Amino acid sequence: MEVNERPVDLSLDPRTSLLDALREHLGLTGTKKGCDQGACGACTVHLDGDRMLACLTLAAQVDGRRVTTIEGVPADPTGRLLADAFLRHDAYQCGFCTPGQIVSALGLLAEGRAGSDADLREFMSGNLCRCGAYPNIVAAIREVASAPVPSDEDGA
Repeated sequence: MEVNERPVDLSLDPRTSLLDALREHLGLTGTKKGCDQGACGACTVHLDGDRMLACLTLAAQVDGRRVTTIEGVPADPTGRLLADAFLRHDAYQCGFCTPGQIVSALGLLAEGRAGSDADLREFMSGNLCRCGAYPNIVAAIREVASAPVPSDEDGA
């Protein structure tokens, strides 16, 4: 597979989840293990550009595919804007859910689902925040959704 634009070759027990492969075998601990049941969204990553839950995906299922974790988000100009907006809007709070929130928000923006604030809340509803920073998270996403899309040449 390719993880954050780097080829990775692992030999794992076939029962190993993608989440455990990322955290325990590749040292990419930004993707969090929250519930380990697909209910909280803390383990959200992109698989071939689509949002998915790493705790519910076997590592063997991503053979030959492209995975992007929170560690790979800064390479994306919109990802950098999101991280900055989360800071400005105090959407980090304790920070545990933040990697999944940012990866999911980046996917939401790429999918063109940043309509109303109600739409943002609906399409982010799979990502839980124990601190209740939902208004701040929505404000951060709204700011980025309203901004012009940067290019790598802009130095964003």
